[in-house]
Amino acid sequence: MVVDGWILAQPIDGCRWIAYNQGVAVKELPVIRQRGVCCGLPDVDEEWAERTAKLMKALADPTRLTMVASLWKAEAPICICDFTAGLDLSQPTLSHHMSKLKEAGLVVSEKRGIWMYYRLADLDPATRRLLSRLIA
Repeated sequence: MVVDGWILAQPIDGCRWIAYNQGVAVKELPVIRQRGVCCGLPDVDEEWAERTAKLMKALADPTRLTMVASLWKAEAPICICDFTAGLDLSQPTLSHHMSKLKEAGLVVSEKRGIWMYYRLADLDPATRRLLSRLIA
């Protein structure tokens, strides 16, 4: 508001902005490094990463990890009916989990009569080491 040439009121935000800009020297900083230009990533085998991610996804579910641990510790193949009773899950649910484990190459199945029996597949040494560390 202006009275007789005098400014009686001024918005507080405008005052702060003016005072701040007058007190701060603005300078352009030098670019020391550009993203992705300075240092390259170490080489990683993409096929290994895909294979390992598939394995880890299969093991990331508690039910599937329990099933693999049971097969790891078992002396003989385990019937799907034993998983149904032991895990208190329906047969379709367990079949879904087993199919994920089969896709990851962790288990193989064998039909005996009307039942399916599962055992661990012949695993590569790296997968065996991983499972031995996971399963106590």
